[in-house]
Amino acid sequence: MRLNPRHHFKLWVILAFAAAFWTVGTGLLGNLAASEGETYEGLKLFTDVLEIIQEKYVDQVDSKELIRKAIQGMVQGLDPHSALLAPEAFEDLRIDTKGNFTGIGIHITMRNNFITVISPIEGTPAFTAGIQAQDRIIKVDDTPVEDLRQAVNMMRGPKGSKVKVTILRNGVPDPLDFDLVRDVIPVRSIKSQVLQPGYGYIWITNFTGNTTEDFLEALQKIEAENNPLKGLILDLRNNGGGLLEESIKIADIFIDEGAILSIKGRNPEESREFQAKPDKDKRRYPIVVIINGGSASASEIVAGALRDHKRALILGTTSFGKGSVQTVESLRDGSGLKLTIARYYTPNGTSIQAKGIEPDVAVQFRVMEDGEKAPEDGFVKERDLKNHLEAGPAGAEGAEKTIIREMEHRVNPLDPDNLRRDSQVMRALDILVSYDIFQELRN
Repeated sequence: MRLNPRHHFKLWVILAFAAAFWTVGTGLLGNLAASEGETYEGLKLFTDVLEIIQEKYVDQVDSKELIRKAIQGMVQGLDPHSALLAPEAFEDLRIDTKGNFTGIGIHITMRNNFITVISPIEGTPAFTAGIQAQDRIIKVDDTPVEDLRQAVNMMRGPKGSKVKVTILRNGVPDPLDFDLVRDVIPVRSIKSQVLQPGYGYIWITNFTGNTTEDFLEALQKIEAENNPLKGLILDLRNNGGGLLEESIKIADIFIDEGAILSIKGRNPEESREFQAKPDKDKRRYPIVVIINGGSASASEIVAGALRDHKRALILGTTSFGKGSVQTVESLRDGSGLKLTIARYYTPNGTSIQAKGIEPDVAVQFRVMEDGEKAPEDGFVKERDLKNHLEAGPAGAEGAEKTIIREMEHRVNPLDPDNLRRDSQVMRALDILVSYDIFQELRN
């Protein structure tokens, strides 16, 4: 029996969708509906709609592109962190966790239909020029940009080439133009210095493949120069996360035994518990961890583990509240499927999903130079994202609904004078110094 063209097209689409689902994993197709029959009927409905669009839409359409968008919509409808990544975006994700790239040095996202700066990367052209978190990019080289991929492609380019970025900034009435020169942007995640004799400061900007190695190098240098080390400030502000394994290794440096993290998924193979391992170097000095609304995911894992094990005091403002774990599956066309597979829980069994970690000592950021606070702006938290996951059985109740407003402005951590103007860093240092004084009084 021969199929007419219309039936042949429908069959091709159904097989294409089945292949896409099969790539994700066998069994997923059967879980999309109450029964195989309902799933098949849904696929037939989809092909009907696709066929009508192809025949009657005002402009000619690419059926493969429509299918890709349909899959993307399906995945993004699950939660804010699941996504179908185009091959270029998949490669960018790999770059974010290792290596380097050439551009201006900013992390960006889509927020309220604007391309919004999450944070400039310290030491890059964007950082040096004064581009700030929450700035909204409206033009690149005088060309309006509305798509994230378009903006990334236009801002990247050969080292030494020039690019103009136009942004809107809260509190500034007119757009601001920044003329930048592209440079190689290394993916560095550790900044460190000694604030005063005996007290170290380490800022982890994100968790990449070499974070633990670089962290230990910085920590051991501080310890060698300050023997004994009386206290450590671990700065996780504006750290959006990164590799799960690296966050567990960082926490393990300061925890000798017990659970660091547990993750629980629908499938047993996605659930596991990570245990601390004894370290030959016993680090007993006190630690203050600084967090804010930009601290998410892997940084919340570190903060939660150190607090539950009573190894650190948490200072700052409530963290983002991303208590879920994603995996990225490579697909046959070079794209990637980022999918939420589990929720994670701190050692005490607490889920921070959509709630965040509340600090032990709440301190708002302010620049201490003249006693005035910089203009405030609100962080968008996990709980404010469309389709966000609930906390789960272990901690769903009591999730706050109020958006906590706080500063996202940062000072340069490589400049000791600037750090001494940072109210949160100075409060953390005061706590560590006071702890040492009281220890001496007790003795």
